[in-house]
Amino acid sequence: MTNASYTLTFVLLAAEMVTFGIFVAPLPFSIRKKFFSFLAESPIVAKIAYGLKIAFIFIAILFVDALQRMFRVAAEVETTKAGQGMQDVRTETNFAARKFYAQRNTYLTGFCLFLSVVLTRTFYIIQDLIHAQDEYAKLKKATAGKTRADGDAAKQVEDLKRKLAEKEHEIRDFETLKKQAKQQAAEYDRLAEQYNKETGKTSDKRRD
Repeated sequence: MTNASYTLTFVLLAAEMVTFGIFVAPLPFSIRKKFFSFLAESPIVAKIAYGLKIAFIFIAILFVDALQRMFRVAAEVETTKAGQGMQDVRTETNFAARKFYAQRNTYLTGFCLFLSVVLTRTFYIIQDLIHAQDEYAKLKKATAGKTRADGDAAKQVEDLKRKLAEKEHEIRDFETLKKQAKQQAAEYDRLAEQYNKETGKTSDKRRD
C-alpha cells in the first residue's frame, strides 16, 4: 500500500512538471487565454481540482510520515555506530537502504507538495497577466479610437477655418465693391450736378 502510494505520488509529480511546462510555454495570447479560461470555468476541471486537493492532503500525511521515518532511521544509525558499530556488512547495507528510501520518500512527497503550491500561484499570476493584457488591449483600442476622433475633429475644425476664411474674403470683396459703388455713385451725382449747372447756363444764354 505504501509503495503504491509513493508510485502514485511520483506519477502526480510528473504530471505537475508537465503542467508547469505547459503553463510557462510561450503560447500565443489567444490560445493561452482560451486555455486558462477553460481551466477556470470548466466544471470537469473543478471536480479534478477538488480530487487533487484531497490527494495533496494525503500526500502531506505521507510527507510527515516519511520525514519521521528519515529522522528515526538516522537516529538508529547514529545509535548503532555509537554502540556496537556496524559489525555486519548486511546490517550496514540495510541501514543505508532504509535511510535512502526514507530520504527519497521525503524528497518525493515534499517536492510534490511544493510544486503544487508553485502551480497554483503560477496559475493565478498568469490569469492576472491575461486580464492585464486584455485591459491594455481595450485601452489601446479606446485610445486609438479617441485619436481617430480627435483627428476627425481637427479636420472638421480646419474645414471650418477654411470656409470662414473664404467667407471673410467674400465679405471683404463685397465691402470693396460697395465702397467702389458708393464712390461711383458720388462721382455720378457730381457729374450730374455739374451737367445740370452747365445745361442751365446754356439755356439762360439762349434766352438772352
